[in-house]
Amino acid sequence: MTIATSAEQIAVCDAIASWAARAATATKVRGDIDKPSDSWQELWAELAGLGLFGAAVSEASGGFDARFADVAAMAEECGRRIVPGPIAPTVAAAIGLGLSDDERASALAERIIAGEVPVVAPANQYRLGRTAIELDHDVDLGLVPGYVDNAALLITLVRPSGAVWAVLPPAFGTRDVRPAEPLDGTMSLSCVSLSGLNDADVIDVPDVAGAALAAAFTAYQSGVAKWTLDTAVEYAKVRTQFGSPIGSFQAVKHICAEMLCRSEQLATAAWDQASAVEDLLAGDLEAARQWDLANLAAAVLVADLPLANARDCIQVLGGIGFTFEHDAHLYLRSALAARSILDDAGDERIALGRTACDGERRRFQIDLSAVEARRGQVRATVADIAGVDDPGAQRKALATSGYLTPHWPIPYGLGADPAMQLLIDAELERAGVVRPDLVIAGWAIPTILEHGTTAQRERFVADTLTGDIAWCQLFSEPEAGSDLASLRTRAIRAQGPGGEPGWKLTGQKIWTSAAHTADWAVCLARTDPDSPKHKGITYFLVDMSSAGLDIRPLRELTGRALFNEVFLDDVFVPDDCVVGEVNGGWRLARTTLANERVAMGGSGLGKEMDGLLRQIADADRVLSDGQLAELGTLVADAHNGRALDARAVTQRLTGSDPGAVSSVRKLIGVTHRQAVPDFALRLLGVEGIAMSDASDAFLLNRCLSIAGGTTQILKTAAAERILGLPRG
Repeated sequence: MTIATSAEQIAVCDAIASWAARAATATKVRGDIDKPSDSWQELWAELAGLGLFGAAVSEASGGFDARFADVAAMAEECGRRIVPGPIAPTVAAAIGLGLSDDERASALAERIIAGEVPVVAPANQYRLGRTAIELDHDVDLGLVPGYVDNAALLITLVRPSGAVWAVLPPAFGTRDVRPAEPLDGTMSLSCVSLSGLNDADVIDVPDVAGAALAAAFTAYQSGVAKWTLDTAVEYAKVRTQFGSPIGSFQAVKHICAEMLCRSEQLATAAWDQASAVEDLLAGDLEAARQWDLANLAAAVLVADLPLANARDCIQVLGGIGFTFEHDAHLYLRSALAARSILDDAGDERIALGRTACDGERRRFQIDLSAVEARRGQVRATVADIAGVDDPGAQRKALATSGYLTPHWPIPYGLGADPAMQLLIDAELERAGVVRPDLVIAGWAIPTILEHGTTAQRERFVADTLTGDIAWCQLFSEPEAGSDLASLRTRAIRAQGPGGEPGWKLTGQKIWTSAAHTADWAVCLARTDPDSPKHKGITYFLVDMSSAGLDIRPLRELTGRALFNEVFLDDVFVPDDCVVGEVNGGWRLARTTLANERVAMGGSGLGKEMDGLLRQIADADRVLSDGQLAELGTLVADAHNGRALDARAVTQRLTGSDPGAVSSVRKLIGVTHRQAVPDFALRLLGVEGIAMSDASDAFLLNRCLSIAGGTTQILKTAAAERILGLPRG
């Protein structure tokens, strides 16, 4: 998914793509590697004409009064098309000047918006540890990408009140410019020194200009990552080796799936930064600190992920990707330059680690204005529920009100849309009411609601909601894990003890959680052994007290026995416990309700991260910079996961499809949740040889890359179903 989601954003991005193709932007960038000439200047007025530089500037200041999210979408498309030139600083300066009180700002902003004056920023101004400039002596700006004679400069200055952002208009001061050979062909590179300046020469701008600089920079690199993904995938579909498209090979699929994850993470980081910039522009009281958190996390991802995608793109392309004529190296160079500009985000990693230890968290705001009028009614209902002291009675109150499962259809839920679900969640959290976890019933009951008979719904749904029926899932078998459709448990027609028609089930199920405490199970069994493996499967409801069931605990590597293996020996299941059509069970096993559950995660960083931070606090020790940097990298991943959730919820609220987010969330979440306890154990040093919460989490989380589909199978599925790579 790109940042662009609205019809207007998609239209303007399409216009940028068409223009970039006509302008042959990649050809210009390639030419500027051999002979830097800043050919982007020929395109600057045309790019300005597409509205990029003035989009987020008010009409009163000569702009178009759009949202910064629109700017981010356009900047991302520019990165995708390797549009050259100092896009991020020009966007940032226009926004800053549009908000400045300086009487000179408006005229300069108009020239920038029109494409008459580009704006450049020294490379050292993009990162956290940037150096503020004092104007009372000669200033060495260091390396400045894209510097040309008519360029304005976006810099930070030392003021009595602290560092401030400012714009130095063209032609002020004496400028010593020494060309350097650029790594990245999108702009020339120069060492620039200034002299003969004073305070009257510069125009102070609000700090939001610096935020816009970083956010546009991230959005551009998100586009770089998206191009590398698209290019690798399209090539893998058509390049044939050993008689097959290389995209049918598992190794290539997994590379592309990992590229998909990185691309989604970067687009989400850019979306998060854009949201934070909009809060700054709106004057939100907490906006400055919230921006800092979003920016630190994004910098870590920008330093790592575009370059990883560019490397993998060239790997998929093979020899053709190593040629100068292919565009892949242009994107590789751009990503490599971005990492260098951020200095590998070392300062940001350390700062992010410290903020996590201090308890600071990103707050995501979701627009619930569509249901705000119902908040009073919801709050009153929640107050009644909260007033029930007995846990069982409170659960019943949740169930009968529909607030336990508001997304389920009436009468078992409310048929609530995403906004209403989130409003109920917020009020329950405010009142301290914790919903009981339905566990397996959360999968079993939606299937009964969607495909079961009226009698089945009346028999099972209400009692499940009140906690009178607990469920387990009899799906996996010793020879049918990720390949579940190869299951061997058989069901044959039979009569029950009273002569009632039904089925007898025989087979073995494994990895069954809560089988020893469940009242009922959902079970897949093969009713037609002669049909293709996905066709001859039926969905059964099995009474776990039935004769012929043998439940044996399985002890995991943690030492606990949360799983079971279940043996079925002629277990009778009557016809009224068959859900849906006979032989139609595979489709039912993949059921999701049309009105899916929508939820925002809590304010924490996940139980693993919260456990790690408790361990650090309890140890009362000072982490080294290296340890803080590693912690900060983990915090960036956790933050990005929460941002992915928020972005998906926002998409659903607007009626849009969040696309690949759920698959990406699972894949990156597993990697992250396994990495956190690994780091926690390493922090313990020699004390790690004793059992601890960290070692327990490390051992337990080994199951995460297996349960619910192995990571490798999920990567293959993502490559085929989302990216469209051919089956092997």
